[in-house]
Amino acid sequence: MLLAVISDLHANLEATEAVLHELDAIKPAGIVCLGDLVGYNASPNEVVDLMRARNIPCVMGNHDAACCGLEEPWFFRSAAKKAIQWTLHTLRDDNKQYLRGLREQIRFKEYCLGVHGSPANRDDYIIDWLDAMRAMEHLDGKELRICFFGHSHRVSLFSEQGAMPFTNGHTGTFPLNSHGRFFVNPGAVGQPRDQDPRAAYLIFDTEAMAVEFKRVDYDLEGAQRRIIDAGLPPELAKRLAKGK
Repeated sequence: MLLAVISDLHANLEATEAVLHELDAIKPAGIVCLGDLVGYNASPNEVVDLMRARNIPCVMGNHDAACCGLEEPWFFRSAAKKAIQWTLHTLRDDNKQYLRGLREQIRFKEYCLGVHGSPANRDDYIIDWLDAMRAMEHLDGKELRICFFGHSHRVSLFSEQGAMPFTNGHTGTFPLNSHGRFFVNPGAVGQPRDQDPRAAYLIFDTEAMAVEFKRVDYDLEGAQRRIIDAGLPPELAKRLAKGK
């Protein structure tokens, strides 16, 4: 069975539509979203509407929590905070209510966990192997072997034996040892930060026990125009083209 894992859509309608278009061709048995549907980019209602219309299970990201009013954006950087404040006034009330109802974690296939930052906290960053090993203790005793996470916007795969050596914009298929435990990040749909501006996602083959990291081109200039037209900080448009 094929499952798709997406994360960090960040109100980027063009990127989200491009990924969903590819997934419509692949026809996975299901899609799981690891949070941050909104923030940074200029199409929050459109992206949330897509997730709701397709009934895609999502966890709550840190931007989701701030943009629906559950949390104050005290610790966000200036451009991110401005985008959150804009989103808070732009989101329809029904979409705010939807975001408030998102869960902290999703468990699927008995042995898989989906989180935003880490199993402990949606604000935690898992950047390197040591971060992953510190988070591994939260899988103990729960029959969990694979934790899919987002938040860092970087394609990552960490096992108890070490980290996969990824190059920028890496794609490809990686087998998962049937007896090991792993932390896997599909990368970001709406704002990649690994020097590749293409939208990122992954396909998990539950029979072959392998993950395939994929990238897709999208109308990046269209997404940039929306940011500028909305009056959001121009640096948010510029970083999309840089993939960082």
